[in-house]
Amino acid sequence: MREAPVPLGRRVAAEAVGTAALVAVVVGSGIQATELSDDVGIQLLANCLATVFGLGVLIVLFGPVSGAHFNPAVTLAAWAAGRRSGAGPSAREVGAYVPAQIVGAITGAVLANAMFGARLAALSSHDRSSPHLWLGEVVATAGLLLVVFGLPRVGRANLAPVAVAGFIGAAYWFTSSTSFANPAVTIGRAFTDSFAGIAPASVPAFVIAQLVGAAVGLGLAALVFGERSTAALPAVPATR
Repeated sequence: MREAPVPLGRRVAAEAVGTAALVAVVVGSGIQATELSDDVGIQLLANCLATVFGLGVLIVLFGPVSGAHFNPAVTLAAWAAGRRSGAGPSAREVGAYVPAQIVGAITGAVLANAMFGARLAALSSHDRSSPHLWLGEVVATAGLLLVVFGLPRVGRANLAPVAVAGFIGAAYWFTSSTSFANPAVTIGRAFTDSFAGIAPASVPAFVIAQLVGAAVGLGLAALVFGERSTAALPAVPATR
């Protein structure tokens, strides 16, 4: 018997809670790392490991409910890829998912600040406005989308928790921007003046780079794997 679809309200709640938890992991582990060590490399390693494990768990937990996008770039790409076949999310679903992801991301940053006794919504002073960082975001987001949309097309969608978390862990280290790769998370991280923060003035360029990267990743998936049905897209994820 075919299972009934999960009601939209529950899916939206899963996206909000999942994105909030993801940002709490990213920001909280960044704050903890700076309190425990003065070595920037160790701080980044601790932040990376916490994010990889947290993201994998969140995909496993929320994937069956909402697809565990936690990322407007993934949601918009799924809508764009599924328009012809009708297999992707509808415009109404996109309009519900994206605000939930953004609100969840901001909530997660505020929660992490509260857990460590920081100002609840202290705007970040961490400037990240450099062309090489924007290029890093294009590469990181394109790679993420290639993984997300490639896995179902090669019959490996069940590996999404490991593959997506693994890619993000690698991208922490091989991209200049440390792989935000997520417009909602980027906005959320503007609300913490900590290791993981990004100055509000740096956010628009990062988001633009991420959307460009999403388009590139979607194009690469079509180029490498072909224009196959998107019926399985994406019961998978996000990033930081």
